[in-house]
Amino acid sequence: MQERSIDHLVLATHDLDAAGEFYEKLGFKVGARNRHPWGTENRIVQFPGAFLELITVGEGADIPEHAEGRFSFGAFVRAYLKAREGFAMLVLESKDANSDKAAFDKAGIGGFEPFFFERKGVRPDGTPVEVSFTLAFARDRLAEQCGFFVCQQHRPENFWNTLAQQHPNGAIALSGVCMVAEEPSDHAEFMRAFTGMDEFSATSAGLRFETPRGEIDVLSDAAFAFEYGLTFEGHQPRLAAFSVQVSDLNAFVGRLDSQNIPYHFHKGSVLVAPYDAFGDAIRFLQS
Repeated sequence: MQERSIDHLVLATHDLDAAGEFYEKLGFKVGARNRHPWGTENRIVQFPGAFLELITVGEGADIPEHAEGRFSFGAFVRAYLKAREGFAMLVLESKDANSDKAAFDKAGIGGFEPFFFERKGVRPDGTPVEVSFTLAFARDRLAEQCGFFVCQQHRPENFWNTLAQQHPNGAIALSGVCMVAEEPSDHAEFMRAFTGMDEFSATSAGLRFETPRGEIDVLSDAAFAFEYGLTFEGHQPRLAAFSVQVSDLNAFVGRLDSQNIPYHFHKGSVLVAPYDAFGDAIRFLQS
């Protein structure tokens, strides 16, 4: 099977500007506001090979509904925001979205047509560019409130930019994500097919898939509390947290103090809780 790396995280928010300002206070370089053809709007935080997508539903959005064989990205985000803010969708990198669609169909986790779209973007220096993508969606029938797809970039030279990856807080990598589920083992076959990884670890705490770029954990409530020092609240299964490596954790803590952002220490990491971060539990680790 083709192993797939973490590509990006879709972080849904009711107020895109406020969320962008918060991530800037955390010390991230946040990109300009972009708009998809159907009306969702985003701002991007880049790392080498991966990114965070802060997203909302913009004014005048004309979002297509889900249909037989068609997954509507915009409809999923809209429905997610009716219930909560936070980590809505996990996206892996695709080298060939059509091949991945076929693999998902064969594994019984697909059934959706690939989705191609283009949008305009802006480089950090203000230069306008066009970017385009093909998405192939997957479905975990035991985790309907979690979104999963792979993303193939057709103009990567217009998207990735080293200047956008130079963050004042010293962030250098998106290193992992965590899903919480009552029975992590129930999601093993889905995650195996979605990541394309035959080899993964399974313990009483949960599952771990070490992708070529970033770890994907599926943990129980108790294991999540042990690893993150947070009590998970809300409907399960849920995409619950992500981890970022920084070059100097002590300096990063000083930034949080200067910005009056609440945090706690846990197992050598720094955690910002979801109720302080637009629904996102964010763990910062020393690189």
